Amino acid sequence: MKSIVKKMFLKQALAAVGLMALVACETVQTTQSGAVGVDRQQHMAVPAEALEQAAREEYAKLMAEERSKGALNRNAAQVERVRAIANRLVPQTVVFRPDARAWAWEVNVLTSPEVNAWCMPGGKMAVYTGLIEKLQITDDELAAVMGHEIAHALREHARERASEQAVAGTLISVGAAVLGVGDLGQKTAEYAYMGLLGLPNSRRHETEADRVGVELAARAGYDPRAAVTLWQKMGQLGGGEPIKFLSTHPSQTDRLNDLTAYSQRVMPLYEQSRKHR
Repeated sequence: MKSIVKKMFLKQALAAVGLMALVACETVQTTQSGAVGVDRQQHMAVPAEALEQAAREEYAKLMAEERSKGALNRNAAQVERVRAIANRLVPQTVVFRPDARAWAWEVNVLTSPEVNAWCMPGGKMAVYTGLIEKLQITDDELAAVMGHEIAHALREHARERASEQAVAGTLISVGAAVLGVGDLGQKTAEYAYMGLLGLPNSRRHETEADRVGVELAARAGYDPRAAVTLWQKMGQLGGGEPIKFLSTHPSQTDRLNDLTAYSQRVMPLYEQSRKHR
């Protein structure tokens, strides 16, 4: 009987928390769809201003640390190259969201063997020298990487993930407390959430960023097909790819197929851009 009462109370508690979470969430259309047709609505429980402020503070802290190590913008030629590409990509963001042109964009190059690049909310970017040097990256391929990372910021994927985790964390904590399952039970619930919802959402974010990224590159006059050669190079770095179900990225095959299709879709934009350069 106690078990039945506990389950009934859990249902009521979760329903109440779920209702509060839904009320707190805002349904938004962060970007216009563009030629690639990314038009999924998103549910946000975290204010955009709060995340952008945190991003500005974290970025400033990180750049200060890199400067103290002598790793910030060490190679002037690389910095000039990266910023020149950014200067062509950023104006194209207005196609997806007009307010992005007014963001306080900042682009820096970090000396690190890591093959990486990222763009924080509000347009704070970094490109690692490992990405440039290990891949012997072309300008078109670099534009594909940077366009992809800019797309994450335009779509506010970080805010969406934070919102999902905030709502899920609340539901999981309430459920664990009511059932008395303790830390182990709560951890199990968290892993279940990541497997059933968290990771698939991350893969969806990656696909959206791929598609928006190739359009940004094409509109900026960079060959969108370079996104395909970029990920082919990524696949040749070695180490083997993780099991698809547990990966936050699409499988190599799925990604290449999708990029091939969408790069072809935006080829007319690329050709049009080339005529005006």
